Amino acid sequence: MTQPRLTLGERLRDLVLVGLVFILGAGALVGYTAFRIWQVGQQDGRRHVDAIVVLGTAQYNGRPSPSLAARLDHAIALYAEGDAPYLITTGGKLPGDWTTEAEVGRKYAMARAVPDSAILMETTGRSTLESMQNVRAVMEAKGLHTALFVSDRSHMLRVLRLAQDQGIEGWSSPTEASPDYNGPATLRATLHELGATGLYLFVNQDIDLPDPGPASTPETTASPPASG
Repeated sequence: MTQPRLTLGERLRDLVLVGLVFILGAGALVGYTAFRIWQVGQQDGRRHVDAIVVLGTAQYNGRPSPSLAARLDHAIALYAEGDAPYLITTGGKLPGDWTTEAEVGRKYAMARAVPDSAILMETTGRSTLESMQNVRAVMEAKGLHTALFVSDRSHMLRVLRLAQDQGIEGWSSPTEASPDYNGPATLRATLHELGATGLYLFVNQDIDLPDPGPASTPETTASPPASG
């Protein structure tokens, strides 16, 4: 006995139902991930660790962008209060740059009483994933095992996932002073993190968002972030 053939209307109905299920499922996944980005960004896991790691972002001809300065200020405060014996700055450079985000971070920290002997650098990372892989090597070379990661709130979920996958026992301590903590910038950062987190989870790749910074002038041409 042959099965009755579906009519065109029945086929279209089934396609619509499948599409609705897909849209609802994708919406639920995006909504949950956005919630987790927000939730993890509100947590401060501050404790004594082997190293404080500052995730890099844009620098302007050797000067930290407001976002990078906010991260560095927070990390320096943690170091000054004795949370770790080492401060690790991260971030490489793009073609045409004459310095790295990590070196800018090192000089900024030294100017604020962090001794050079306490600063370690990861200077070649072009994304958060590359920086995390390099941080692992830096820590292994020094026999360090635990880290407190400093970045913006929206970045912390991805940072902790990458650290875990690299075998680093880590906690987050987001800066409270990022210029990204306003409506449009927060939305932009969250959307970026949704895409970056999905890209990493599904294809093991990583992207990072350029920081437009202030309007460019001959003295303050912006260098997009090589990492973070």
